[in-house]
Amino acid sequence: MMTDAYPDTRRDNSVVDDFHGTKVTDHYRWLEDPDSEETRQWVDAQNKITDSVLARCPNREDIFNRLKELQNYPKFGVPSKRGDSYYFWKNDGLQNQSVLYRQQTLTSEPELFLDPNKWSEDGTVSIGVTSFSESGKYLAYAVHQSGSDWKIINVKDTTTGEVLSDKLEWVKFSGIAWTHDDKGFYYCRYPAPKLFEGSDQTQKAGTETEKVGKQKVYYHSLGTPQSQDKLIYYVDDQPEWMYGVSVSEDGRYFMLTISESCERVNRLYILDLQLEPKMNGDIVVMDKIIDNFQAEYEYITNDGPLFYLLTNLEAPRKRLITIDITSDKKESKEIIPHKKNVLQYIMPVNKDKFVVSYLQDVQEVLELYSMTGQQLETFALPTIGTIEAMSGKRNHTEFFFKFVSFLHPGTIFHYDFAQEKLIVFREATVKGFNPDEFQTEQIFYNSKDGTKIPMFVCSKKGSQKNGQTPVLLYGYGGFNISITPSFSVSRVVWMQHYEAIYAVANIRGGDEYGEEWHQGGIKDRKQNVFDDFQAAAETLIKEGYTTPKKIGIMGGSNGGLLVAACVNQRPDLFGCGIAQVGVLDMLRFHKFTIGYAWCSDYGCADNAADFEYLYKYSPLHTVKKGKEFPSLLLTTGDHDDRVVPAHSFKYISEVQYQLGKEEYQHNPLVIRIEVKAGHGHGKPMEKILRESADVFSFLAWSLKTSFKA
Repeated sequence: MMTDAYPDTRRDNSVVDDFHGTKVTDHYRWLEDPDSEETRQWVDAQNKITDSVLARCPNREDIFNRLKELQNYPKFGVPSKRGDSYYFWKNDGLQNQSVLYRQQTLTSEPELFLDPNKWSEDGTVSIGVTSFSESGKYLAYAVHQSGSDWKIINVKDTTTGEVLSDKLEWVKFSGIAWTHDDKGFYYCRYPAPKLFEGSDQTQKAGTETEKVGKQKVYYHSLGTPQSQDKLIYYVDDQPEWMYGVSVSEDGRYFMLTISESCERVNRLYILDLQLEPKMNGDIVVMDKIIDNFQAEYEYITNDGPLFYLLTNLEAPRKRLITIDITSDKKESKEIIPHKKNVLQYIMPVNKDKFVVSYLQDVQEVLELYSMTGQQLETFALPTIGTIEAMSGKRNHTEFFFKFVSFLHPGTIFHYDFAQEKLIVFREATVKGFNPDEFQTEQIFYNSKDGTKIPMFVCSKKGSQKNGQTPVLLYGYGGFNISITPSFSVSRVVWMQHYEAIYAVANIRGGDEYGEEWHQGGIKDRKQNVFDDFQAAAETLIKEGYTTPKKIGIMGGSNGGLLVAACVNQRPDLFGCGIAQVGVLDMLRFHKFTIGYAWCSDYGCADNAADFEYLYKYSPLHTVKKGKEFPSLLLTTGDHDDRVVPAHSFKYISEVQYQLGKEEYQHNPLVIRIEVKAGHGHGKPMEKILRESADVFSFLAWSLKTSFKA
């Protein structure tokens, strides 16, 4: 690629911030305005360069066509019984959005119930959270446009098929919790952004970058306009508090959880719906069961006032407790104790039992417990993998779950307590892919400080350690998120047609080993995450799998930060970096949309101590000349209102400025900016496949590996 081909991005020296005595020039502050004509021209110029680079990548169309072939298989979600019917999601193969079906019994003919593909020609309108009323008569569902986090809640009558006039706008980060009389539901909403004040929610919503805040909890009565919704709760001097709403299984209690960040801690307030509510000004008075941010409390079920709660209180890998909410001291009793494995989730079933999932060395373990805490059974799972979804209720005598792995697209299991037998209900197969020809192994390696880190390595069976095999190394490392095995046809293409390796490093910052593992990779310990990932690459080299020029690294969001930081710190260790929707300006992330909630993991540059370590690794501020960067591809979307695209805009501008005209920089440094796309949720299949073809053709070209038909 010609080194003078990059756009001549304006570098403004006039914007200077003072961080506790350190002057930092923000050369690209102007790129934070997505609507300016200069930014739009810059986007067009960058996409033009990127398109010219991608056009040179061999086998781009071969990859796209092969992805379409492999992706064209029926994909089913787990059945969920609501009212007298079963509902499940299905994608025939290449539909842009999955479709909701209904059937009366598990063997009766399904009927189409809700199809979002009819709502837009390009498939960019999608469904988010859904919630059925207790009787099953109504379905409330959230509609997203162009991948934005903003959603509009609609309601459908399941009996008549009519979509009601109810339309709730400016909803974000909210559940939907019906009262059991089917008369309405609780939800949360924000004020409209300044850009849209006084107007309806439009397709442009999601392109704004302003900080969101002042979320409030409302109750919506069916058949009434949103303007008449009843305000339930907010705290005026806590604009960053975020709320979660739910109603207990018996319908008696409304539960409100309060969080102030992404940290796994929350307050828990409860309202007895059988009593006349008391008011404190314009908000409802609730019983403050937990009124601090010291631990996480997740509702599982209740027997009257006895609440079963999953908590990390004095238990970094979680435990199950009960609390009598009517007692004065709110003392807890332990039901399932803290163990070596991470307790992920609990589902009540069959009146008096719990289905319990543990994570053991990043491998799922599924067990059955009594409600008194006695372990009754361990279910045999097919291989190393993940339970992707589960459905069941305490008043149901059955449950379903979907199991996936790196090599298996999905098997849905059904357990009927009357039969006491786990059976395969549905199993997906991918034409042209035989999982028996591939293998997944788990290895453990030492990071820089000696911490043992697990890593999955997937490859063709019989492949030799010749030190030259192309590798795609994936990581995340943050926010208590465990990166467990999952299935992707793009990785199949990578392993099948490039005879390459796909590896996942389960680095610190996630939840693979509980809260201690998470704490080891946050704030002033964030460098541990980058060290863990770099050590994974070094291990793959040392063990004879590959060489630096054959390693590509990939990550999204917080994982995009991971990729960019590692490229900055060790450009010699990789042949390619793919940073997707990354958090890359660590001094200003908290000033956009919901970014302030991430301070629990990152810290905040407004604090002097936090600034010191953030400034040392912030990708935007640590690009240095002197060494050739690996090939670099950033991806982002114009409607990403989670991690605003300005992060990627500013970082690629700095990379191109520092390295783009250096004689030693031969590898391309480009950004792919998608229109009508967000952080990833709801992206239509066509866009997913096109992006994957671009990414993997760029990756293969960068690592100098050839497509084998």
